Amino acid sequence: MSRMARKQAEPIGDLMKAFLLSTHLSSGLNNRRVFAAWDAASGAAQYTLKRFYRDGTLYITVSSSVVRSQLEYQKDLLVEKMNSILSEDELFIREDTRVGYVKNLRLK
Repeated sequence: MSRMARKQAEPIGDLMKAFLLSTHLSSGLNNRRVFAAWDAASGAAQYTLKRFYRDGTLYITVSSSVVRSQLEYQKDLLVEKMNSILSEDELFIREDTRVGYVKNLRLK
């Protein structure tokens, strides 16, 4: 019976990130984190009907034209706040090339 060779100990956080990246589960997780950052930054979660994220652009459909109009004036600030929230989020995987920080915000 052969024995397993001992290897260098690695932190569980690093192993989890490697697992999520290798199984491509990190994109779905990052999508959810981006949507949570939208809810926190905008305060308009109750008016948000649809959310869609692709290639750095977050598409949001809002149920109220008044809320959409108010958010339209704050787009740059909202993108900045969302990226700040994501940079502090321990669950957001920065190494994922498919789903990263928000670059643009489109309101419908």
